[in-house]
Parts: sequence; structure tokens; C-alpha cells
Amino acid sequence: MSGFSTSSAGEAFFAAYDRVLAKWPVPIDTIDVESDYGTTRVNVSGHVEGPPVVLLPGGGATSTVWFANVATLARHYRVFAIDPMGEPGRSLVGRKPIRTVDDLMSWLDQVLDTLEVTRTSAVGHGYGATVALAYALHRPQRIATLVLLDPPSRFVGMRLAYLLHAVPQLVRPTRERMRSLIRWETQNAPLDADWLELTERGADFPSAKPVVPRRPQRDRWATLSADVTVVFAGDSKVHDSSRAADAVGKVLPHAHTVVLTGCSHHMLPMLPAGELDAVLLSALG
Repeated sequence: MSGFSTSSAGEAFFAAYDRVLAKWPVPIDTIDVESDYGTTRVNVSGHVEGPPVVLLPGGGATSTVWFANVATLARHYRVFAIDPMGEPGRSLVGRKPIRTVDDLMSWLDQVLDTLEVTRTSAVGHGYGATVALAYALHRPQRIATLVLLDPPSRFVGMRLAYLLHAVPQLVRPTRERMRSLIRWETQNAPLDADWLELTERGADFPSAKPVVPRRPQRDRWATLSADVTVVFAGDSKVHDSSRAADAVGKVLPHAHTVVLTGCSHHMLPMLPAGELDAVLLSALG
């Protein structure tokens, strides 16, 4: 990682990261949290005494991706946006990498312990939703409200077409493949150019293979005590959102399910920010 930081690719990546973070329209407290697994970067905004909300981004998106949502959330909450360990961002993997789901849960335990966040709401998108769900099952006493944004493979399987587009990027990441995947999935939506550049440059980042928790078994869903809202992107190419929304009711009958029309998986949480913000405030409130 130190070699990457001083390379031309690393300098370009972190410059892009800083450009996107500068789009946050609210003051930011930058905190580096030490744990057994390394140093976790947390970007914090909002009232110090506000109820805590933890934000976990989609794979490769970094904590900066919440720039269109953080102002609304920060008016009511203390927002903790985390760069996941081993993913592109400013978190630094230590001598003990995250290799198992137990490691992943222990890492998040230690981060929240250091932040003195004993009970919180959690919002996760994509891979971040997968982690947030697993943690809510792992530490039910710690997660009061859970918001899952277009969670992949939690309620239904992923579409073959998406897998065919995504696998080359997973096997051998390149900027061109990342751009192609996002442009295809969003149908060339007007995404923020700086964020798109940052996400593309994440292909140069020496990230580790992410640990992906398994989909919960039916009896495991019943142990989920948090208030749950599941938001699907109506035009998501990751999965059939209508079928996924129906599947939520079968395992989480008390969950609130929302399908946002006119957006796809990789447009969230940036677009449509206004509609998503309204859903988030309703869910968290």
C-alpha cells in the first residue's frame, strides 16, 4: 500500500478521492480508527449529539459516494461514512488482513467500539448492504435501523447478463472495464464525472478479494430485530427488482420495501438523491 501511495497511479487515485470528498457540502471530521486489521478511514459529519448513522458504500465506491445525501442526513444525525477495509479508499490494511466473515464482523466491532457507537442505524449500498445485513444479524443489539440499498444476492440471485459484464472486471480490473460496466448498467446516466474517475482509478488500487457473507437461511432471517427498509433500483441490471421486492416479504414480512423508478444499481445513492433522501429520512425516523 505504501508503494501504491507514492506511485503515479496512487497519487492520481487519492487526488480523485479528495476531489469527490470536497463535494460534501457540510464540515467533515476525518478520523483514522486503529484495529487488529489496520487503519480505517471514517469521514464524519453532522451534530455531535445527533443519533448515529453508519454508511457503508458499494464495492469500489468509497465513502465519498454519499456527497449528494450527506447534507440531508447531517441535519438530523451524526454520520459515520466508512471506507471498508481492503477496498479502494483511504483505509490501510494492517498485518492481519480480513479473510473470513468473522474477521469482517470483528473489524466492524472494533471500529464502532473506538468511535463509541454502541447502538446505531446502518445504511449500506450493494456490497455495503451485504456487510450491514450480516452485521445486524451478528450484533442485533447494536443495529436499531437497517436500510439496504439494492442489496445483491440477498433475496434473489443476480442476473446472468450482469455477471457476464462484471466478471472480467473482478478477474482482472482495469479502468476501461470499470467504466464499461458502469456505463452499461446505468445506460449512460449523467453520473458525477469526478466520482466516475475515482471509481475507475479504483481498478489500480491494491485491494484484497472482498469477503462476502452468505445469504441468510430462512430461520436466520427471523432473528433480525432491526427495523428494516429495503430499497431497490427499479432499473437495476444486477437483479430483477420487482421479483426481489416480492421475495423480501417472504422472509421479512415486517420490512418496508421501496422500488425507486428511473434509477439503476450504480446510480445509487447519487441518483435520484432527492427521492432517496426522503426514503432514508422516513426509514431512519
